[in-house]
Amino acid sequence: MSPLYTEAERAALYYADAMTVTGLEVSDEQFARLREFYTDDQIVELTETVAWENASSKFNRALRIPSQGLWKRTSGGDEEG
Repeated sequence: MSPLYTEAERAALYYADAMTVTGLEVSDEQFARLREFYTDDQIVELTETVAWENASSKFNRALRIPSQGLWKRTSGGDEEG
């Protein structure tokens, strides 16, 4: 992950990955880490946003709605998409 992210942003991104990637779950440690940076209301909003995006992705994929091409994977580095 890029060193340009703050610790709070990293916590949110790891949380989003754990919510999104099949076979992963949000651990107690990840949730505790989020609480170091975010209020309960902010965590609820983050969770809703990630869940909405995940649902939209599944919906679009099932109905064969193509990507709008707003994001492209970069080559190299330790970036994941």
